[in-house]
Amino acid sequence: MFFSINPTNGLAIFDQIVRQVKFAVANGTLPPGEMVPSVRELAKELAVNPNTVVKAYRDLTSEGILEAVRGTGLNVTKDAVAHCEKERLVLLRERMRHVLEEAHSSRLEADEIRSLVEDELVRLERSAKGKRGKKGADT
Repeated sequence: MFFSINPTNGLAIFDQIVRQVKFAVANGTLPPGEMVPSVRELAKELAVNPNTVVKAYRDLTSEGILEAVRGTGLNVTKDAVAHCEKERLVLLRERMRHVLEEAHSSRLEADEIRSLVEDELVRLERSAKGKRGKKGADT
């Protein structure tokens, strides 16, 4: 699938799963009506405890992003896209705020912080271009 867990990023594993589902719904990777992997499948793929996946799926269901389909599993609700697009911005803004607060409290000047952000954006764009170019060369 498209999930990956980073145990060192400061977020609980279940929270990483919740965020990644929301981001996948927001960007169209997981469209309405699409089934998510079963608890057992995802737990095995990510090498995490199934209870962690259950908690993530329970949270997503209570938020109206996933719904149970009798006899088949969980799928993305028709209203999930709008909710996830809004939520994606909230989650990213919150994460950025924490990083910026840390930078500020470590006495970095605003220009230094801006420079760090710009440098990282350039690095990400180069990395994305490199991946796209590599895919084109592979086909």
